[in-house]
Amino acid sequence: MNSSIARAALAVDEADALLITAGAGMGVDSGLPDFRGNEGFWAAYPPIAKLGLSFAQMANPRWFHSDPTLAWGFYGHRLNLYRSTAPHAGFAVLKRWAASCASGGFVFTSNVDGAFVRAGFADERMVECHGAIDYLQCLRRCPGIFSAHSVQVDVDESTFRASGPLPSCPQCGGLARPNVLMFGDSGWDSRRTDEQETRLESWLESLPASAKLVIVECGAGTAIPTVRLLGEQLCRRRGATLIRINLREAEVPAGQIPVFSGAKSALEAIDAERKERRLSAK
Repeated sequence: MNSSIARAALAVDEADALLITAGAGMGVDSGLPDFRGNEGFWAAYPPIAKLGLSFAQMANPRWFHSDPTLAWGFYGHRLNLYRSTAPHAGFAVLKRWAASCASGGFVFTSNVDGAFVRAGFADERMVECHGAIDYLQCLRRCPGIFSAHSVQVDVDESTFRASGPLPSCPQCGGLARPNVLMFGDSGWDSRRTDEQETRLESWLESLPASAKLVIVECGAGTAIPTVRLLGEQLCRRRGATLIRINLREAEVPAGQIPVFSGAKSALEAIDAERKERRLSAK
């Protein structure tokens, strides 16, 4: 562990550009529930446990068509929870690291919670590859994605059902849904995410050939490997250095840096090591 922290600190010290990638494990240290396995999901949503529905079954657009108050009970509760949850101290550490790099930083996250935005990261330097719960789209597919900033959803926590009025489309007045990619979701409007991914590619292409790109990956598991695959691809494509922070699944390709730890504690340990190195150099 100490060796990995030291290697990670040196890599961040030498970075010209920082790509921050994050999965669900990043939010656990902020107090968000861990949906790993049915037990964790059901502990957070007991009424859904009584229905015997898994996270994958519940996070499905069909409920907006067949049972809108249940659908918005689930997503409304998550919207309210994310809004009230302060990002943990590790976000500020990452923001400071990115600001110190010559070419700055970029965020790529599969989380829909908006935590990086609330932590002060620039929206134009971010990819939310599964969308964001702070944005909505029309269930009838009216064109356009709109902000959920003014939307309030009242949820009965004993049943996890929403009471009206439910969020609606500003164009047709019909039911709205979160602009997030759900399971079995053919209706997700990906345009906002597509634009974000184009900006990421432009940033990567703008980096000088000699630039040292460091990827700090936090809490991205293997069950849905989108985040992990991006980091590994960039290691092969650009010779990037990957720091993989994960409590259980930190295995890395040869030559990369595994840190078996939660995100907050690992980031703080790496930051402390960097400070110690600077003091020792004086």
